[in-house]
Amino acid sequence: MTTSTSPGAATLPAARGPLSESVLGTLLRARPRADLDFDVLADTDPLGDDLQLALHLCYELHYQGLPGVSPDWEWDPELLRLRGALEARFLAALRDNVAGGEDVTAELDALLVEPIDAEGVSHYLRDHGDWAQVREYFTHRSIYHHKEADPHAWVIPRLRGRAKAALVAVEFDEFGGGRADRVHARLYAGLLHAAGLPDGYLELIDQVPGSMLAVVNMMSLFGLHRSLRGALCGHFAAAEITTAPSAQRLDQALRRLDAPEACRFFYTEHIEADAVHEQVMRHDVLGDLLDQEPELAADVVFGIQATEFLEGRFGAQLLDSWKAGMSSLRP
Repeated sequence: MTTSTSPGAATLPAARGPLSESVLGTLLRARPRADLDFDVLADTDPLGDDLQLALHLCYELHYQGLPGVSPDWEWDPELLRLRGALEARFLAALRDNVAGGEDVTAELDALLVEPIDAEGVSHYLRDHGDWAQVREYFTHRSIYHHKEADPHAWVIPRLRGRAKAALVAVEFDEFGGGRADRVHARLYAGLLHAAGLPDGYLELIDQVPGSMLAVVNMMSLFGLHRSLRGALCGHFAAAEITTAPSAQRLDQALRRLDAPEACRFFYTEHIEADAVHEQVMRHDVLGDLLDQEPELAADVVFGIQATEFLEGRFGAQLLDSWKAGMSSLRP
């Protein structure tokens, strides 16, 4: 048996129900031999904490690994069979919650139009948020930003020509342009440290609800499946289009609260860069991809809509908590 020497998470997250408990128990066996309870799947919410944590654990084997867990689990057939069942439930729930369609241009144009009375998390933090709520937001997004552009890298060998070259150019920026100290995941660790929060890889996961895990799991799901390459590119484009204005609002919130410079730097780094990335993703990546494979238009639309659905669901959970005077973190 191979022992894990992963530089990733320092501790395993706590189970959130029978499904994630079954996966954790299996991964901690002395040697890979899956004995998983598939029966609990039928009654598990596909967007809930238990299934999303179980899926996150399966996916993490493809990233930094899990402490005390043999890396040999990564390709265990029974664990992959369970992951496939989890993915099928998750994917079906995403498809049930989006409208679908094939008009990629209309979907992208809609992302650029913001209603005058728009109220998202970044709007709330800019106008009303206090430092405690900002730190909660940092905690939630750490699960995303510790990975940053890693899930998108899986689509690179599945693209050709201009689409591949352009996506690699965007990824190069996300990974710091060749400078380790400018890798966006490293910058986010600096943000966490400056905010007085633990900055270790996935160190805050037990406080983060399933609604945030679902956003990251969607990226892994799309990235790991060649059949969902169009959805991954749609997601990536949607993320780049919406990041720059959101980052600007968050920087305004941090300036208002006199936050440490390292916190602001993460967002100011994204304001200009992602404005450029938006055009590259839209015209060079999606444009060329759909010229080559026009049949992927529905998948691209699905990726955009699924991103908006999950981000909107996550944001609504935060705003509901804050407006009720409660913490948005798990106890």
